[in-house]
Amino acid sequence: MNIVILDAFTANPGDLSWAELEHMGHLTVYDRTPAADTVSRCLDADIVLTNKVCLRRPELGQLPRLKYIGVLATGYNVVDITAASQRGIVVTNVPAYSTDSVAQMVFAHLLNVTNRTGYYARLVRQGQWSNSTDFCFWDTPLTELSGKTFGIVGLGHIGLQVAHIAQSFGMNVIAYTSKSASQLPPGVNKVAIADLFSQSDILSLHCPLTPDTHHLVNARTLATMKPTAILINTGRGPLVDEAATAEALSQGRLAAFCADVLTEEPPRNGSPLMACSNAFITPHIAWATREARQRLIAVATSNVQAFLSGRPQNHVNF
Repeated sequence: MNIVILDAFTANPGDLSWAELEHMGHLTVYDRTPAADTVSRCLDADIVLTNKVCLRRPELGQLPRLKYIGVLATGYNVVDITAASQRGIVVTNVPAYSTDSVAQMVFAHLLNVTNRTGYYARLVRQGQWSNSTDFCFWDTPLTELSGKTFGIVGLGHIGLQVAHIAQSFGMNVIAYTSKSASQLPPGVNKVAIADLFSQSDILSLHCPLTPDTHHLVNARTLATMKPTAILINTGRGPLVDEAATAEALSQGRLAAFCADVLTEEPPRNGSPLMACSNAFITPHIAWATREARQRLIAVATSNVQAFLSGRPQNHVNF
């Protein structure tokens, strides 16, 4: 059984192991695979694991041996599911492996804005506190979260965990979700999308990217937000109209924007948000804690084992 991993580096840059997969067949690991090399590297593969390398109908049509595709992520839009199903190829994903890590990043961003710990640590190293007249030193507003309204778009695994943490800070949690009000945790109130934008002091995006949610944050919805509001996106970059958001930030109509995702990743062509001092961007790392990546590899390996045993799990087709 030939197993190929097309883009292993982001999941495992060397601090984890693929050893369990090696026991299941002949394993070939590529750190990265250019699109032009996808077919040649998969040609003899029975099993292919991929994170961001696309396997569309043209590629699948040239891979007669392929029986299984394991996506090293929760989202599986890199695979043409229809074409795979027509070929009898099983496709699996890894659900909910990064829930705690992504929720943690939401609050790392939020606390960076409200408490400015990184900013003040730099000023201390620069001698600002040492030269202060008073026993303490600050030159930016500092904000307490208790009593604020925390809005969430989407209450999947991550959204629910974010809601739980927000409540632990003493915040009032409201959500726009497809779940019924009776399905929501105690203290989480379902609201209309317009009310979510207008009422939230902090608004965090956790919905899937669909035609309906593309540019959910846009000039119109931004205009309804409080000028003191903080917007956080750890979902998908295109949920946010970056130009409209940059304009709102520069004009003082939005206090801060925090994101771990952008429309173009990496942003080789730049982003209007890069010029905004109140935009805080991290390079798509919320999922990348060692613990989350370890879970990712463990579940991906278990998925392969289940397939080989004739009992596929976490399959997204068939």
